[in-house]
Amino acid sequence: MQIHEFNDFCWDKCVEKTGNKLDSKTETCLTNCVDRFIDVSLLITNRFAQLLQKSAGI
Repeated sequence: MQIHEFNDFCWDKCVEKTGNKLDSKTETCLTNCVDRFIDVSLLITNRFAQLLQKSAGI
């Protein structure tokens, strides 16, 4: 749920108006949001993997 809230926050922060094209400022802002989303997703995935390994006794 927090990831979805983060996505909403990024959209609201980055996109001032909708249209056929994104200006460079909006595109850069959204790219940064996507990069942070990927970072968080990888962090969560790695943490779950660590917990699974720990619970399996590996």
